Amino acid sequence: MTTEKDTSTQAVEAQAVVYDESKIRHLEDTEHIRTRPGMYIGRLGDGSHAEDGIYVLLKESIDNSIDEFNEGFGKRIEVTIHDNLTAEIRDYGRGIPLGALVDAVSKLNTGGKYDTAVFTASVGMNGVGLKAVNALSSRFIARSVRDGKMHEAIFEKGVLVSDEEGASEEENGTYIYFEPDKTLFQNYRFHGEFVENMLRNYTYLNTGLAIFYNGRRILSRNGLEDLLNDNMTAPGLYPIVHLTGPSIDIAFTHTSQYGEEYYSFVNGQHTTQGGTHQSAFKEHIAKAIKEYFGKNYDVQDVRNGLVAAIAIRVIEPLFESQTKIKLGSLTMAPDKDSNGNPFPLSGVSVNKFVGDFIKENVDNYLHMHTDVAEVIKQKIEESEKERKAIAGVTKLARERAKKANLHNRKLRDCRIHLNDPAPKAKKKQDEEQEDPRFDSSIFITEGDSASGSITKTRNAQTQAVFSLRGKPLNCFGLTKKVVYENEEFNLLQAALNIEDGLDGLRYNKVIVATDADVDGMHIRLLIITFFLQFFPDLIKKGHVYILQTPLFRVRNKKKKVRGAAKPKTVSDTSAGAAILKKTQASDRSEYETIYCYTEEERLAAIEKLSPNPEITRFKGLGEIDPEEFKNFIGPDMRLDPVTLHKSDNVSKLLEYYMGKNTMERQSFIIDNLVVEEDLAEENTEEIWK
Repeated sequence: MTTEKDTSTQAVEAQAVVYDESKIRHLEDTEHIRTRPGMYIGRLGDGSHAEDGIYVLLKESIDNSIDEFNEGFGKRIEVTIHDNLTAEIRDYGRGIPLGALVDAVSKLNTGGKYDTAVFTASVGMNGVGLKAVNALSSRFIARSVRDGKMHEAIFEKGVLVSDEEGASEEENGTYIYFEPDKTLFQNYRFHGEFVENMLRNYTYLNTGLAIFYNGRRILSRNGLEDLLNDNMTAPGLYPIVHLTGPSIDIAFTHTSQYGEEYYSFVNGQHTTQGGTHQSAFKEHIAKAIKEYFGKNYDVQDVRNGLVAAIAIRVIEPLFESQTKIKLGSLTMAPDKDSNGNPFPLSGVSVNKFVGDFIKENVDNYLHMHTDVAEVIKQKIEESEKERKAIAGVTKLARERAKKANLHNRKLRDCRIHLNDPAPKAKKKQDEEQEDPRFDSSIFITEGDSASGSITKTRNAQTQAVFSLRGKPLNCFGLTKKVVYENEEFNLLQAALNIEDGLDGLRYNKVIVATDADVDGMHIRLLIITFFLQFFPDLIKKGHVYILQTPLFRVRNKKKKVRGAAKPKTVSDTSAGAAILKKTQASDRSEYETIYCYTEEERLAAIEKLSPNPEITRFKGLGEIDPEEFKNFIGPDMRLDPVTLHKSDNVSKLLEYYMGKNTMERQSFIIDNLVVEEDLAEENTEEIWK
């Protein structure tokens, strides 16, 4: 029922906000980029993730140099990162036409990639890349040198502050300098491993290109073959098969690992989320192998253990976003070029192009290398044998998981998942917001107490909780049968939706949340072993994290409000416990509190809050009150990514940590054993003095 008072309030509000011509705004190019950065570079971030915005800025700057190389100009690119804060890129191509330099780096929808006669198959084709770098940088310098002449333009936050022309003795080419705007990229820094990985991907795809990273040369002589060799964490069962053709390059082998692993590229761009070319490769590589053997093998058996890479060149590619991490093109080229003439591949679908190449070349290779074909056949039949042996167990496990999905007592699910359809912005002001699907996460906890604390304080939109029952099984050396026989592993697999690969992964972040004690560390190892044994790609793709929770809480009793009521003594009943909890929560607000994750942080907090600090050590997640715990799983939660380096061999790692008690491991433990003493009282007394 609407009262007279409510009606009058609504009338006042309607009168206060009038939607008229004055509310219609036009944003200039630079202003629009700075207002809606998510439309241009995706997530902002601080550089701790490989897909953070600062790496997109670097990539957009390098893409233009790569396009020059692909057109046959400049075999060397120099990339310099200063103090992990600023970047310089210098190529030796043709250089941006001098008279158009300012427009090319500052005006949207301006560039040379619209003319297919000049750039036949480029990545940067939207006239956006360098403009976004310019607008999102506190300082941006673009310099072009052509035939003894130079043009240099300097910008600050997209605004031109200097424009000079003159003679130059430098080689032809383009120089770019940028410093990301700290007001947008807060506390950012470039991480060398992400930069180097990006640059190596460029060299894998552009044989003959030399990239000098901080003076060190990065070069690939064998292209995708080098990529697989550098990234595989298990030895191949046969030499890498590397096949090349016009506009396409593929490489693959099988390993003893479970699952599938793919690296895909379009015009030199690493499409981390795949796209139409990767889907075509997966379909046709299995089809070609099946047809060679003349047997109706299950696709799952053919691709089990497959590690592969595909790179194609598409004229005017269509990506699903400006970040270019997923190809959406259905054809290899548009119907006509800028002059109205058809391309050689006009109208040819990506699926058919990839399929025809694989059908012919993979079949020919296997006929010429029967030893490789025999190894592949043996791998397929082993996978088939294992799959059939556990068929009954698998069926029962899937039925159990299906029932559990309706009421999974171990899973407290969230509403938004990574594999949900892409959301549509309801309002224009929502355009700059990041895709909420990438915030989806699942906490894997030990015991009901820890899961209870997280469940009560989590964000139910994007944070799910999966509760373990004590220590999971050590699955090192076991077959995938254990995944289906072990209820916890099967339910976890079902919750993540990774049985058939990562395409349907439901959560972007899989967070292991255990106590920071010996048992908690052991559980972490057991869970990571499970992923490494059966789903290594989950770790390789950067989805697995360790939750860091505080070890100590330091509070200052001096901040207590005068006259505050003392905690009441209550009986040990549910009602009494509720009163005590409420009293304690109110009491905490009367203190200045610092949470410490390390011993160094603890000592610093004691010094800051002296002379009478109260020090509490958290021995387990279940001991942390939910009202406090919400601070540790919010936007500022501390996560340590679980990573695999190219030098890490999964089988050897698992053998060392989870295998039999080898002398090597015994010696390591003895040599690194540390006896921890609780020096809290001693340190506190020193500070009080």
